[in-house]
Amino acid sequence: MAADAGPGALEVELRQQAPISLDCAFDCAPGELLALVGPSGSGKTTVLRCIAGLHRAAQGAIRSNGATWFDDSLCLPPQQRRVGFVFQNYSLLPHLSAFDNVMLALGDVAPRERAATARNWLARVHLQGLDERRPAQLSGGQQQRVALARALARAAAGPAAAGGGVLLMDEPFSAVDQVTRGKLRAELARLRQELAIPIVLVTHDLDEARQLADRMVVLHRGKALQAGTPEDVLLRPRSPAVARLVGLTNLFAGTVGTDSGGPCLHWAGRRLAIAVPQGDTAAHSSCGCAPGSAVHWVIPAEGVLLHRPDSPSRGDAENPVTGTITEALRMGSFTQLTLSIPGEPQPLVFQVSSHTIQRNKLGPGQAASVTLLAERIHLMPVD
Repeated sequence: MAADAGPGALEVELRQQAPISLDCAFDCAPGELLALVGPSGSGKTTVLRCIAGLHRAAQGAIRSNGATWFDDSLCLPPQQRRVGFVFQNYSLLPHLSAFDNVMLALGDVAPRERAATARNWLARVHLQGLDERRPAQLSGGQQQRVALARALARAAAGPAAAGGGVLLMDEPFSAVDQVTRGKLRAELARLRQELAIPIVLVTHDLDEARQLADRMVVLHRGKALQAGTPEDVLLRPRSPAVARLVGLTNLFAGTVGTDSGGPCLHWAGRRLAIAVPQGDTAAHSSCGCAPGSAVHWVIPAEGVLLHRPDSPSRGDAENPVTGTITEALRMGSFTQLTLSIPGEPQPLVFQVSSHTIQRNKLGPGQAASVTLLAERIHLMPVD
């Protein structure tokens, strides 16, 4: 765990072999939203259950605001932890009203204050006037708001001995339609600005993590492979495994080199310029690989620019690559192009506007040239 997590932070370290392998450590500061991402079965929900006290890991420690919830000799029960949990299926009690569902989370609030507190939380998620409706009388988005209000009420309540409050969210928007999902994301973004509690979000949706999270942790088979800002993880993965897990398809093998033109990458019989952070003098500084070393490298789709055959741009001179289009898959206003590169078995995939495709009459079987932006090429050591 981080030694400088700071007051109010959630600190988590979990290790076990079974029933689901866990080997992860992270912290989440008050007011911060941390996203746990990874494929199904990677242990994301198990981590949340450990934090909530619903599952006990074999080893590790969990602390909130300096208070220990779990270590090798202690495991506080869920009711003694200030945790609000938004479950994927909401877990609202069907025979209770929205008001009574929220009231269930307020056992540690003075009885005379509970009703007003419950109505306040319902109002904050825009459910005024719907207090007495049961879950079956509410839309999916309204049910999700009730679940969020209940979780926030629990995270903000509780005895001081329980440490700081924590909000846990397990795929909270997966069961609602796209329009409602967008509204709920915006609501969470607004609420988190007002709440000084750590928020841990489990999601399969990388766009959701990019939009909402301050930091994200990539889990695979229970192991934390990388933690960082969404930009760091999605554009500068630590390993090919992370690149694959976050959906970066343009993953290739090459060799680090240097020549009269400066730091470079040798790939498929080509020399590609690579960007070196200011102040660095070695081509390998970004990945710890000496010149001549084999590396994996990745470039996001937005780092691939299609050349205009009728009007080449100045950027066309930077890492120009020519290949043959093997697929043009229209996806609304954008078209995904797959480009076969001579000497490279792995195709290059990127997107351009569908208007550009129509204007230039591009399609399978045609030649096309692209630029690979040097600053978007990221090197990684071979696994």
